[in-house]
Amino acid sequence: MVGFAGLDVPPELRALARDFDLGGVILFGRNVEAPAQVADLVRGLRELGPEPPWIAVDQEGGRVARLRTPFTEWPPMATLGRSGDVGLTARFARALAEELRLVGISLDFAPVLDVHTNPANPVIGDRALGDKAEVVAEHGCAIVAALQGAGIAACGKHFPGHGDTSTDSHHTLPVVEHPPDRLRAVEFVPFRAAIAAHVATIMTAHVLVPSLDDTRPASLSRRIVHDVLREELKFDGLIISDDLEMRGVADHHPLDQAAVLAVEAGCDVILLCGADPQRQAVALEALVHAVESERVSFCQIDDTLARHRRVRERFAPAIVGWRPPSAAALRAVLGSAEHQAIAEEMKEYL
Repeated sequence: MVGFAGLDVPPELRALARDFDLGGVILFGRNVEAPAQVADLVRGLRELGPEPPWIAVDQEGGRVARLRTPFTEWPPMATLGRSGDVGLTARFARALAEELRLVGISLDFAPVLDVHTNPANPVIGDRALGDKAEVVAEHGCAIVAALQGAGIAACGKHFPGHGDTSTDSHHTLPVVEHPPDRLRAVEFVPFRAAIAAHVATIMTAHVLVPSLDDTRPASLSRRIVHDVLREELKFDGLIISDDLEMRGVADHHPLDQAAVLAVEAGCDVILLCGADPQRQAVALEALVHAVESERVSFCQIDDTLARHRRVRERFAPAIVGWRPPSAAALRAVLGSAEHQAIAEEMKEYL
């Protein structure tokens, strides 16, 4: 799943998709000018392969929101946990899903399931639903159920937990020093609940957890991705790496090596959020060679593709059935009075 530059589908992205068959794309602010432009861009992106790719976005609310006015500008998710009102959380997520689905987005990288136990955490902060595992689990599951009930695949992030770090994995590799018992009692609780709620995807964290693997960050660790998330917690959806171009990984592993390590660890999707198609091609070529050399087994690839098919079938209406909206539909839904009222209610808990 790759990022790209510009407001239209660039020819380099078309070439990358033609040569490698991409699984999806991720949109950033650099790709967004206006709702009609986003819908037209999505229409072009859906033509990149024989099947429409996933169209993903980070739309959490607060400071992590790629779609701004006239889309509804949501307060941060921390307001939902503070409210104690799971009904408000569900109404927020349904409204969010309505706006995303209208413009053709099929996967939202939300909710954040990190438990915000470190007030000095520079990257999670008010993105988290709370500092208590049970609160995060309850409201996280409400978001998962509402998003997916409205046809948008949800993504719980960042496993095994980024809430108790003092550094930002965009810039360095954070270390989580907790023993396994503490991780199971706190950090894993929201993820376990989201798995029970049938969350479609879970994103890994670029954090080092020495009690689980003292060598590799979670995104590249088979002990964490496969042994814990897949086998112990019984997650059968798609496991997505966080952006492999973040410095928490990139400072220690070249992109081609990181891509192979992430797949070896058990990731079903590798996320390459930069806009350089040459770097993306190098990573994809490394994966091809890893399979050809049997470093990554055909059996593992078959299992991954089977998971992709199952999840795509669940969300086929949003992926395959989407049609570009009319200007009237965009005006009626985006930033509607109903959605603004929900946002105002959330603001009471800022």
